[in-house]
Amino acid sequence: MTTTRTRKPSLPAATALYDIPGPVARKRHLTYGLASTAVILGLFGWILYLLFDTGQFTEEKWRPFAYAGIQELLLRGLGNTLKAFAYAAVLSLALGAVLAVGRLSVHRPVRWISTVLVEFFRAMPVLVMIFFIFVALKVQALPALVAGLTLYNGSVLAEVFRTGINSVDRGQREAAYALGMRKTQVTTFVLAPQAVRAMLPTIISQLVVALKDTSLGYLITYEEFLHAGKLIASNLDYDLPFIPVVMVISPIYIGMCMLLSWFATWVARRQRRNLKTKAVEVAPAEPGTLLPGGQ
Repeated sequence: MTTTRTRKPSLPAATALYDIPGPVARKRHLTYGLASTAVILGLFGWILYLLFDTGQFTEEKWRPFAYAGIQELLLRGLGNTLKAFAYAAVLSLALGAVLAVGRLSVHRPVRWISTVLVEFFRAMPVLVMIFFIFVALKVQALPALVAGLTLYNGSVLAEVFRTGINSVDRGQREAAYALGMRKTQVTTFVLAPQAVRAMLPTIISQLVVALKDTSLGYLITYEEFLHAGKLIASNLDYDLPFIPVVMVISPIYIGMCMLLSWFATWVARRQRRNLKTKAVEVAPAEPGTLLPGGQ
């Protein structure tokens, strides 16, 4: 007499983080998801009701954006924002690299000075540095804004660079030294290229912070994007279109930050496809193979 065994359907293996949800847990999760979605939709609907009820979508409040002068004002402000960000991003990366090299130096005075500078500028509020440079040093608005953003973001990026280089496997450094390479060569050609891929997400996140902090320029009368929006929103001739200005400016800021993140993802993909970063296949040794110099 033969017996047939029914094969049970294979279930995915449980992990140490969580168990596989059963039927009751899946129903509970679905209920939570539907309830959360309903709450979010209700909140969104309530906000829309308030906007309509206060007349934020009337033609009078949105008419200014059809004027050529208003459009030129916004485009000029956007251009000034991008210009300040470009200067701050390049200078922050350069300052961060210099301070990171100083913190990794074997010379104790250089390492101490770099550490003091990094910790000081990281602890100082960006707005305080911008105001100090603008008011006390009597610098123009654009250089004051760029200098404040550079000092803060450069000190943060210095720690990112230092941590990224130290995260590379110690054997890479020792192998490079064994080949007779100097410390500068080891850092430039061995450690830094490997650390870039690990540091790239954090670098881009800090550059996004720098992009958003350019809006602090309106406090020192720098004619950037937010300053242009403030001029429009405070105009009594347009019935104070504050909410329409926010609804126009916010998506543009969000879009610029998303574009920067997309660029970082694109760079990371190109690095993964780069032949220089791929492992080289080595043919297995065959019996009887002699080493160089062997008999």
